[in-house]
Amino acid sequence: MHGNDDGTRLAALERVFPAERAKAFVDAVVAIALTLLILPLMESASEQGEGGAGAWFSEHSGQILAFLISFVMIGFFWIGHHRVFARVVAVSNGLLWLSLAWLLTLVWMPVATALTGHSGTGDRSFVLVYIAGMAATGLMWLLVRVHLARHPALHTIGAARVREGVAVALANLLLFGAAACLAAFVPGIGYYALLVMWLSGPARRLVDPWLGRWHPAAGTGAAADG
Repeated sequence: MHGNDDGTRLAALERVFPAERAKAFVDAVVAIALTLLILPLMESASEQGEGGAGAWFSEHSGQILAFLISFVMIGFFWIGHHRVFARVVAVSNGLLWLSLAWLLTLVWMPVATALTGHSGTGDRSFVLVYIAGMAATGLMWLLVRVHLARHPALHTIGAARVREGVAVALANLLLFGAAACLAAFVPGIGYYALLVMWLSGPARRLVDPWLGRWHPAAGTGAAADG
């Protein structure tokens, strides 16, 4: 009987790892993704001929706008990850794979940014690809939050904040879907479709009833607080 208990503990240890290396890995990948955003602009700047700074800014205004939006959005995603994982004390295999999938969507963003920057916002297909990439990031983040809600031993997040995190992630995913619909069906809207993200408050109130009486457990990785 005692041997079985030892085997169970060993199996559990093999499936759960300290969180610090995973956090450092995420930070490194995000830093690389942010750096990659600027490369198309650096290339165009090195090829700039006559005309001065004004001509360059005018010619590459679409690329600059795409760069700024992407930088802010990746920063937004990273800040959210940083705040949540500050309370994560261990990572499971499932959380590792979900984090990798989330990072995959982030490192795709420089590619989508370059595509939309070169084509301009007039091509709806490229703008749709760009917003769809962000929606994929939002979906992966929702799955991360749900995984943490289902595995309280991995973190020290209070129960109310666990529920709020899932609600906010779901609301943001719906808003990305709405932005994609606007980009697909409203001619000329371009990046302005992303302005719907400012409606996160109303969207959060919309999804609250969907969660019903779901009350996740507080994190048990250490002494949790509310």
